[in-house]
Amino acid sequence: MEQFDAIVIGGGVIGTSIACHLARFGVGRVLLLERGQLGGGTTAQSSCIVRTHYSVSANVALAQAALAIFRDFPNYLEDPEADCGLHRCGLMLVAPEGERATALRETLALQHRAGIPAQEIDAGEAQRIHPLLNLDDNPVIGWEPGAGYADAYMTLSAYARAARRRGATLREGVAVTGLVRDGARVTGVETTQGPIAAGVVVSAQNIWSRELALWTGVDVPLKLSRHAVMTLESATRYTSRLPVVMDWAPAGGIYFRCYGGRQVLVGDTGDGEIIAAPDTEQAEVALDHVADIGAKLARRMPSFAEAGLAASWTGVYDVTPDWNPVLGPLPGIDGLQVAFGFSGHGFKLSPMIGRIVAQSALGLTPDLPLAPYSIERFAAGRLLVGNYGASVVS
Repeated sequence: MEQFDAIVIGGGVIGTSIACHLARFGVGRVLLLERGQLGGGTTAQSSCIVRTHYSVSANVALAQAALAIFRDFPNYLEDPEADCGLHRCGLMLVAPEGERATALRETLALQHRAGIPAQEIDAGEAQRIHPLLNLDDNPVIGWEPGAGYADAYMTLSAYARAARRRGATLREGVAVTGLVRDGARVTGVETTQGPIAAGVVVSAQNIWSRELALWTGVDVPLKLSRHAVMTLESATRYTSRLPVVMDWAPAGGIYFRCYGGRQVLVGDTGDGEIIAAPDTEQAEVALDHVADIGAKLARRMPSFAEAGLAASWTGVYDVTPDWNPVLGPLPGIDGLQVAFGFSGHGFKLSPMIGRIVAQSALGLTPDLPLAPYSIERFAAGRLLVGNYGASVVS
């Protein structure tokens, strides 16, 4: 039987970040196993928005630390060619007066207390930053200048290269089918190519994480939610200098950002469509949905009223009851660490998730506590719910 010091299950942006950090922390033999191709699952479908605007304080700390790594990516990975494709164009949050505006203001205050330069701005300042916006509805407007968006392929490639450079092995086309156990301790994995032994196993399986329940007997509270994203093209230029916008004025809310010179990537902030089983195949995006999202975008940005559909795709979130991840060990199971349930937050948190989960797997004290993200919080009623409730914003 092959023997490794650590095995990571899953080759998305979270799994490759964990493998990279395990190798960075000096683990001698690291093996990452991906059932398909690296980044071929939900990572490839990410909108890649990077922000610290969260209403749960633990998330703010994670996102703040992750953004600091994104901003210094080549130095952090000790690779001058490492590039995450970060565009720090800022994030503008638009909310109608009422409950959502109150939550926005309270969350801006939480960010401010954490030392993040986020604040409420008036319509005049907002239109100076983003001249294409129509703000005649007098919304409350939040502004996070350090936010923006990055690139999933470039980020994952940098993690993978850093992991390999430090001796890690990354294998594609190998599915994990179970865990090798010695009593309560996990000592390796069963795969489609036979068993492999390991000192510690880390599961970063994303939408396949419910397999953990079959392998361990531990309840995995996870549902799968499919979301549609599209790119709309107009004669009006939408450059990378224009900010990401999250607009809660229309029902369901929308977000949009630059996607090339004349296109915007746009999606909604709703809960999505619940599906029964993991699926990375592209689902049809109904034209009625495209028309609805396009109309909402046009109300906020009239120059895109005649925009045409350039492309559309779907992605699936692994969603926990509070829309926040589960990180760290499972109760009663030694030698196993997990990272799942990112509920749409995984990409933006990936640098710090990889770091603290690797630290936990090695018995080190994580830079940020994992306790808020333990799986026991669900049974204990300690849900991570902030000003926005249990939602994709969190």
